[in-house]
Amino acid sequence: MIKLIKISIITFLILGFLNTSYSKENFFDEGLRLFQEKKYEDAKFLLERSIVFNPKHAKSYLYLAKIYKEEKDQKNEEKNLEATLLIDPSNEDAILMLMEIGIEKTNYSKVKELSERFTKVCKKLCNENKKILKDLKNLEPKNNES
Repeated sequence: MIKLIKISIITFLILGFLNTSYSKENFFDEGLRLFQEKKYEDAKFLLERSIVFNPKHAKSYLYLAKIYKEEKDQKNEEKNLEATLLIDPSNEDAILMLMEIGIEKTNYSKVKELSERFTKVCKKLCNENKKILKDLKNLEPKNNES
């Protein structure tokens, strides 16, 4: 009888662990699907739940930042991009989005610093860096003339 109880408890713990592991990814996957469907409030809720279960999930922070960008909430966008880069320092999307914010805020030194970092890690978005640097070059003289 005691053996049966022990086996039942072990089985219950294993199933509970597997269910929790599955739910972590399920929150992110479902949140990503809702993001792609432009259901931002629902996506935000699921991505935040994903972070609760796995605080080191960089993609959850990245997609939260993308939602905040759509909502024109630059403060939270930037906060989530910074969190993304703390977890995954070579995340091209996050670096690129922070560079765009830097240009908007006319924080040229930060854009140049991020551009150097981006050049070291870029694999798929390398052409975007050239565009950002061109925008930066076009804006700097205007800033110096004022």
